[in-house]
Amino acid sequence: MGEAALAAVRSIEYHSAGTVEFLLSGTEFFFLEVNTRLQVEHPVTEAITGLDLVREQLRIAEGEPLGYTQADLRIDGHAIEARLYAEDPAQGFLPTPGTVEVWEPAVGDGVRFDSGVESGSEIGIEFDPMIAKVIVKAPTRREAAARLARVLETTRLQGITHNRDFLVSTLRAPQFLAGDTTTDFIERVAPAPRRQPEPADLEHAAVAAALHARAMRRASARVLATVPGGFRNSVMPPERVAYRFEDRSLALAYRTTRDGSFAVDVNGRACRVVVLRTGAREIDLELDGRRGSLAVTAIGDRRLVHGAGGDIELVELARFPAPDRAEFHGALMAPMPGKVMSILVAVGDAVERGQLLLVLEAMKMEHRITAPTAGTVTALKVAEGEQVANGAPLVVLD
Repeated sequence: MGEAALAAVRSIEYHSAGTVEFLLSGTEFFFLEVNTRLQVEHPVTEAITGLDLVREQLRIAEGEPLGYTQADLRIDGHAIEARLYAEDPAQGFLPTPGTVEVWEPAVGDGVRFDSGVESGSEIGIEFDPMIAKVIVKAPTRREAAARLARVLETTRLQGITHNRDFLVSTLRAPQFLAGDTTTDFIERVAPAPRRQPEPADLEHAAVAAALHARAMRRASARVLATVPGGFRNSVMPPERVAYRFEDRSLALAYRTTRDGSFAVDVNGRACRVVVLRTGAREIDLELDGRRGSLAVTAIGDRRLVHGAGGDIELVELARFPAPDRAEFHGALMAPMPGKVMSILVAVGDAVERGQLLLVLEAMKMEHRITAPTAGTVTALKVAEGEQVANGAPLVVLD
């Protein structure tokens, strides 16, 4: 394969960095294409050879010779690169543009992040939705896979839907570790698209969110600032708060005790919590003897919690009913932000199940919005050429 690659680039008199791609089937391989540039995977080559390919490419462009010969090249260890994307594996890997509320890459030996984002960065719809490339090197492939999985799950990436959990489950799949990574890997192995936290992890996250919010309220108090939070001069009901995680809810009731700890009830389970330290963005606590340091960020009613097992996003439920909001029953919503390219129906049209209603363009792709069932078009909420937000109503069917 290497000889075929050299023969290909020599035949076109190519003199620079580049990649020749082949498809491998058993003991045969087939030419695919030549990429006359650095590829996004070039950090893997750099990691195992110790070369700076960008520097070498610039030197070649300036007429300098390569700084090494073929005989100088040695491969040391194994490297794996993962691409963190703003996409939803559970929805066919559709792009999910939005705001990266929190971005805190993990650190460690043999770990490299290539990224142009930071907390607050916007992943738009105009370009590829890649957030970062994460490259890990280790002595063996299995070690590299294990290290990369841990680096990914300890990286704090919140506020946007992404493929991180899917990458972690892929890296830990027995088939991947055995090298069984053919082009049907996703369909055949079906790595989990999202991490499902254990009940204990959810409890820990909810307690951390509640007690961190309490501490922040106390720290910002403008009156009676010296009085301990939750102080009462009589027996009063506990403080209460409720959160939602996907389709699960967590109801908390908590009160301080004489020794400074908290008596907490989570969905009917009583536990004892000791807060060891609280900062502006983190809380260190012990729940029934299980200690954990968790980062907490509050954005509106969202509570972004990061612990040893990864990220958990909770939504704080309102204490009182919200005002009535207009809802579109039977509405088809935009699966992502995009531009309405064409509308193929009109109000009053009868449509069949699967019939194409409109075409939405986003992330350099066209997305077909089809009727999920037979019905009548009762309203069109968009016009051709209009830019729509994620979740915006498009067509209403009766």
